[in-house]
Amino acid sequence: MALLEVKGLSCGYGKRKVLEGINLSLSGGEVMGVIGPNGSGKTTLLRAISGWIRSMEGEVLLDGRDIRSIGQKEVARKMAVVAQAPQSIPSFTVEEFVLLGRIPHWRPFQVIEDRRDIEVAERAMHLTGIEDLRGRDMRELSGGERQLVCLARALAQEPELMLLDEPTAHLDIGHQLQIMDLLMELNGNEGLTLIVVLHDLNLASLYCQRLVLLDQGRIYREGTPQEVINEAMIRKIYGGDVTIQNHPLRQVPIILPRGRD
Repeated sequence: MALLEVKGLSCGYGKRKVLEGINLSLSGGEVMGVIGPNGSGKTTLLRAISGWIRSMEGEVLLDGRDIRSIGQKEVARKMAVVAQAPQSIPSFTVEEFVLLGRIPHWRPFQVIEDRRDIEVAERAMHLTGIEDLRGRDMRELSGGERQLVCLARALAQEPELMLLDEPTAHLDIGHQLQIMDLLMELNGNEGLTLIVVLHDLNLASLYCQRLVLLDQGRIYREGTPQEVINEAMIRKIYGGDVTIQNHPLRQVPIILPRGRD
């Protein structure tokens, strides 16, 4: 059985339909990248999968169960969402913020973290390399540090599936690679299944096993990076003039802008 299935999904905001006829299946341990131009419905897809917005048509199945029939705390124990690093955030220490990820696991009438919660949060901070930040105020952190803390909080939920909305947005190249390398380690060592929305097509090609290309609310193409990324697609969907070459070490397509003569 697939970990996640999306069947005939159509959804949007109010009466405005953003996605239409989306069909996806994701097995445990996969890394799926979601790409597409601005306004194509990438973030809306993550919101629909996580249950944040309701479907107009179709269904989202998590372990074979309609997500609408599963309680929010149970969903949060299986699925974690990492949005773009927030620009405005309350005054939490890093440790306090990471511990928020344990709330879905709290027992009835539990009002404070227990020993198990602290152990899991410690491990999440260790995996993301932020132990030295534990006492820092979240408002003092850089964008890259904040993104790592948000990732640690999601890991503290102990999910099987993680949804990440542009985890490398607004970060320098060093932090981009740090985040993506960490995600691959979590996938390989922890068996974490990932759906990652990415604007950077080269990062998507380098790190994702499978790509889903959205355009105008529909799946335009799905497959390996080699099957999805080509010059004709870039011209049609993104309107850019580029050259595609194989990465010298990974044998995946890399996009080179041609620029002006």
